[in-house]
Amino acid sequence: MPENRSYVAPAVVRLPQYTKADQEEILGDGDDPFGVASVGLIWLPKEEHFAIRHEGRLVAHAGLLRLPVAIGGAATEVVGVGGVAVAPGMQGRGLARLVVTAALEHARTMGPEHALLFCRPPLVALYRRLGWHLLDGGVLVEQPEGRLVTMPLQTMVTPLRDDARWPPGPVRLFSLPM
Repeated sequence: MPENRSYVAPAVVRLPQYTKADQEEILGDGDDPFGVASVGLIWLPKEEHFAIRHEGRLVAHAGLLRLPVAIGGAATEVVGVGGVAVAPGMQGRGLARLVVTAALEHARTMGPEHALLFCRPPLVALYRRLGWHLLDGGVLVEQPEGRLVTMPLQTMVTPLRDDARWPPGPVRLFSLPM
């Protein structure tokens, strides 16, 4: 008779910091681990970090950062989600869902009504399955020396409260992207 084992999802843990070595543990030490170097942007480090370990090794990460934005001219804040990574050999196991869900649970305690992320087009379907929605129109982000650029990646948002509605109008991030 086959053994009946129930699946236990890996635990998501908070990390006090997330270093370049941690990122390399997940993604290796390639020059462009997130596939976004071609857009030529400078990115902010995240302040809150959520991760999954498998057999003692970091295999997934998601980071958060509170950011000032203007939506339709009204100043507000969003929780930026970034640095989402799953080790290549561990993809397809639901780890992105677990680590992003844990990060969003924490984001709901941070104040803003929405979370925002930037992603490459091949990842849009993944984030849609996780409840994110594409934003229409370009998003302005800052770069060094106060230069404003239109984000070349897809912008997606998700509400952090049941009653939250994304307002209409142009979006400007008052910082570097996350």
